[in-house]
Amino acid sequence: MATAEATVVLSNKMGMHARPSTQIATTASRYVAEITIAKDDMVVNAKSVLELLMLAAECGSQLIISADGPDAKQATEALAKLVEGRFGELDVDA
Repeated sequence: MATAEATVVLSNKMGMHARPSTQIATTASRYVAEITIAKDDMVVNAKSVLELLMLAAECGSQLIISADGPDAKQATEALAKLVEGRFGELDVDA
């Protein structure tokens, strides 16, 4: 079985709140691979919004995206691109 891993840094101002967590879970769910995201010593299922929220990842947090399955490479690339694109957030100061 194929495995893949990507390390990314959260750069959106609000970190891993509900909307980014939902975007990650929705994207991860499109893939057959088992996908996890790790922050420090905590590893969670990338297909679970609640588990992603438990990471309490703030701006600047380093995340390790790992996947194991036939589409592992595509899954990690898609999730890394989502995080690196700051989940489409503009981070405009109010």
